[in-house]
Amino acid sequence: MTKTESGRFVSLLTRETLALILAGGRGSRLRQLTNWRAKPAVHFGGKFRIIDFPLSNCVNSGIRRISVLTQYKSHSLDRHIQRGWGFLGGELGEFVELLPAQQRLETSWYSGTADAVLQNLDIIRRHNPSYTLILAGDHVYKMDYGAMLAAHVENDADITVGCVEVPLEQASAFGVMSVDGDHRIVEFAEKPEHPKPTPDNPDRALASMGIYVFSTEVLFKQLLRDRDLPGSSHDFGKDIIPSMIDTHRVQAFPFRDPVTGGEAYWRDVGTVDSLWQANLELTSVTPELDLYDEAWPIWTYQEQVPPAKFVFDDEGRRGKAIDSMIAGGCIVSGAKVKHSLLFSRGRVHSYSEVTDSVLFPNVDIGRHCRIRKALIDRHCKIPEGTEIGYDLEADRKRFHVSPGGVVLVTPEMLDEDFPHVL
Repeated sequence: MTKTESGRFVSLLTRETLALILAGGRGSRLRQLTNWRAKPAVHFGGKFRIIDFPLSNCVNSGIRRISVLTQYKSHSLDRHIQRGWGFLGGELGEFVELLPAQQRLETSWYSGTADAVLQNLDIIRRHNPSYTLILAGDHVYKMDYGAMLAAHVENDADITVGCVEVPLEQASAFGVMSVDGDHRIVEFAEKPEHPKPTPDNPDRALASMGIYVFSTEVLFKQLLRDRDLPGSSHDFGKDIIPSMIDTHRVQAFPFRDPVTGGEAYWRDVGTVDSLWQANLELTSVTPELDLYDEAWPIWTYQEQVPPAKFVFDDEGRRGKAIDSMIAGGCIVSGAKVKHSLLFSRGRVHSYSEVTDSVLFPNVDIGRHCRIRKALIDRHCKIPEGTEIGYDLEADRKRFHVSPGGVVLVTPEMLDEDFPHVL
């Protein structure tokens, strides 16, 4: 197959594909950050939300029929998608549509990942895709799904599972698989207590990314079969995939960097520590996740705000930022920001220092504050003279301190009125 033919082949596959993004989860390991929003609506990278990454991957891959399945406290997620993702051409058959849990087939809400898809079978049938791409809505990465679709067809697979290698000590948080020499999955265990390492590296395990390509008719049959199984939790990782291994062609698709062929960037930002770390990684000189890549843009709702501003140049009162990312609308007024990431409309007032911290939108840091290794939620107003991150025992009395020593601050912890954290 020539290069031109290969590109044409992939473009036909993406056009025949419907993407389903599962975005209904709470993400309880993010603690109070998800008290008022679903995990995919959590902020990331200075101006984005987590959901923007799988959505952008779809659009950049040429998949322009996308359904987002929502459930838990989805208002901010719904609003973000409606504002930022209405640019696809409906007259061309392109769309991003919201599929909230609405008890279409059952009297209960979505009770598992497979059940969420099952309850929307009538909508999927109406779109009539040849292939169905099922994605988790809560991971940060850049991936061309066209290559995975091509591998699915070339392997004559019934289901293809995207996978990455993760440290063995972290693998119990994922679906872990074993494969043969042709990348056919021979064993799959969802969140095993004792995950199996890869044959060539005892310190790594092969983990599911929560990305599945199904031939649509196979998907329908498996969902209907699973629906009637007593004791099933109606989950892809726990039930559907393990039950297909002996009877169907279940393939693994290793996610690799398309340029180097090595390990690709993929982050499960499901804990306070991992979310804080992944955000701060972006401030490095050459971060693994390149947000400046014009060939693979990350799309989002773009709030219209003025440029960031740094004011005052007096000794001891100098507005500056070092090794940091500062979003539009921010004002650093006679303060110092170092190795930190500030989202839009942030304010850091005179004589304050912010170090190793992530500040979500509309955070206001008062004068004479010292903030270190903190993750501060949207609309928090930090009173003058506050210290955070310097005395963790004192911080634990008011805030949440993660196992890694990150101090999470939300409006409720500051005794503010009913929070507006959407």
